[in-house]
Amino acid sequence: MSGLAVTGGARAALAALRLERFALIGAVIGLTIVAATLSPAFLTLGNLRDIFTQAAPLGMVVLAQALIMLVRGIDLSVASVMASAAVLATAFTSTDNADIPLIFGAVLLGGAVIGGINGWLVTRRNVSPLLATLAMMILLQGVRFAYTQGAPSGLLPSGFRWLGTGQIYGIPVNLSVLLILALGLWVMLRYTMLGRAIYIIGGNPRAAELVGLSAQRVTMLCYCLGSMLAGIAGLFLVGFVGTVDNWVGRGYELDSIVAAVIGGVSLAGGSGSIVGALLGVLILVLLSNLVVILGLPVEFQLILKGVIIILATGLYARRMRA
Repeated sequence: MSGLAVTGGARAALAALRLERFALIGAVIGLTIVAATLSPAFLTLGNLRDIFTQAAPLGMVVLAQALIMLVRGIDLSVASVMASAAVLATAFTSTDNADIPLIFGAVLLGGAVIGGINGWLVTRRNVSPLLATLAMMILLQGVRFAYTQGAPSGLLPSGFRWLGTGQIYGIPVNLSVLLILALGLWVMLRYTMLGRAIYIIGGNPRAAELVGLSAQRVTMLCYCLGSMLAGIAGLFLVGFVGTVDNWVGRGYELDSIVAAVIGGVSLAGGSGSIVGALLGVLILVLLSNLVVILGLPVEFQLILKGVIIILATGLYARRMRA
């Protein structure tokens, strides 16, 4: 009887997961229909390309946030990492495109260090993820303002504009990079030992330790990868914007959490997918565009995000009780 119960429970969980994914796809289709009805120009190729170009940097940050949330974490420093990466990109003495690989290397290294510190505080010092990453956000802001004296003055290599706004066979460059990163993370989470360890640790860290998995090491790795992804997102965002200031990516820490929650990534860890997280990004972007199409004040975007978080957490709590 117990075996049948376990099998039935597993089937019910799988059915619920599939239902959630269909619901997300249905929401995307519904919002698209509404937007196209309100504005026939919405479905033009140029407009859709612009939407995906704008959404790609957020998608990269959502990948980072989702990865960290899977191990019961959260990262409020991702937007500050993005801005720091943008400032770092102007710190080189020349604007030669040959420096772009060096800039990416420096940002990845810096992201690994920042994520390592966040992970160390959370796993080794038992600091709340919220407080640890909030402290890192403030620290990076202080370092950034001290370095720039409040106004970044460097120039970006021209190649960054192509990375942020260019196209390859009509497909935005940054969207292509987002899809490659997402595919890599999806394969890792679905088919590797590390991916299985991430879900096990997020679901029950104590049980993971009992079966020989190092929750501390895996969690630290997720924070490192998350900060590296946020740094990459910052470089692509600054390429899209075309200018650098100390607040590049401001608000992305909230948007990334909202999109991940919309996409079904659990705030309690151990549940969620890369596909769902990206669908969450698409829903959030479509909602933002609807606000613009309807001519509503931009504050309505914040109201919608708050309502979405309340609904998503309420649904999660209901699922947990069931």
